[in-house]
Amino acid sequence: MKPNFSLRLRVFNLNCWDIPYLSKHRADRMKRLADFLNLESFDLALLQEVWSEQDFQYLRRKLSLTYPDAHYFRSGLIGSGLCVFSRHPIQEILQHVYTLNGYPYMVCHGDWFCGKAVGLLVLHLNGMVLNAYVTHLHAEYCRQKDIYLAHRVAQAWELAQFIHHTSKSADVVLLCGDLNMHPKDLGCCLLKEWTGLRDAYVETQDFKGSEAGCTMVPTNCYVSQQDLGPFPLGIRIDYVLYKAVSGCYIYCKTLKTTTGCDPNSSTPLSDHEALMATLYVKHSPPQEDPYPTQGPPESSALTSVLRDVWTELELGVKQAHWWAELAGYVTVCGLFLLLLLCILALGEGAREVAILLWTPSVGLVLVAGTVYIFHMQEVKGLCRVQAELHHVLRRERETQDHGSEPHLAPLLAAGGRQS
Repeated sequence: MKPNFSLRLRVFNLNCWDIPYLSKHRADRMKRLADFLNLESFDLALLQEVWSEQDFQYLRRKLSLTYPDAHYFRSGLIGSGLCVFSRHPIQEILQHVYTLNGYPYMVCHGDWFCGKAVGLLVLHLNGMVLNAYVTHLHAEYCRQKDIYLAHRVAQAWELAQFIHHTSKSADVVLLCGDLNMHPKDLGCCLLKEWTGLRDAYVETQDFKGSEAGCTMVPTNCYVSQQDLGPFPLGIRIDYVLYKAVSGCYIYCKTLKTTTGCDPNSSTPLSDHEALMATLYVKHSPPQEDPYPTQGPPESSALTSVLRDVWTELELGVKQAHWWAELAGYVTVCGLFLLLLLCILALGEGAREVAILLWTPSVGLVLVAGTVYIFHMQEVKGLCRVQAELHHVLRRERETQDHGSEPHLAPLLAAGGRQS
């Protein structure tokens, strides 16, 4: 990279709410989205909830001249919904599907069938390596009693680890997506503390858009009060996060959001508001940063977050164990019932009753057995994340006991070499 090189990066992020047969005005919204992206000519457009591959192909055709490179991330039964459009050639692509993603029997929520994931694309821009990530975490359906909290926190840890281990050779790291977490939520704090990523809304010098940067607002006709829950003024769950390493620094010059209504149409582009950020990257010693921000987080702050995450995961493990034990008990009872029915079928008096009860009894055993297997896998997934966190915390405690440099210090320094 040239010593005084300056790069301007314009980024667009939107949860498109593109669900076949369920989302309203899909065709019209996709057409207007394509027109808007062509008009604005962003460097990158990162989209979520494009759950129709036909719609992706439509966007690709419409955007092919402005955004020559594009990719659709496939996973699960109906797809991750993630896709990207780039004005620049995409050098590498990688995808990671989250281990835990809700429950298959919660059909009305549907997250399990999507295969929620994080997608990575690597771009080379004038000698600079940009790692751009797009993701969509599990939805929060009830904040007061969030049965998916442990899964979302585990996803946040996997996302943070994925970014940490794949961005070591990058000059700039960019993460866009619908995290389904408020800025102060545990998973969001974990992600930002562990990776050193900075929030464009917090860091920008020029913000224009919805109040408090909210990305689900009551003025959007697709958003109901039930969607907002106890936050009638709106919620902020979509993000543009970034950092720079390798002697570069990055800052957000402007950040804009849509505001729930489209002046050129009767309906907005989605039930979420779009984020449009203009980032500047410069190659210069850190002390020359004209827009200084706070340094890397303290080791104690990260340690506290990690402990809180471990505690939340422990609650999730206990709940998963309870469901697994219940399903296991029902499975065993069902097997005994099948044995009893087999014995009765051999006799004369109760043969018809035994045959009549055979099919529902087999169904009970199969369903209960499947639930048992699923929740045991859930236990393993949560325990795996706990073990990784325990290892980090143990290393930190050991180094502190020996009076040496804290184990987290290099991680924090790496995450903080951005100002």
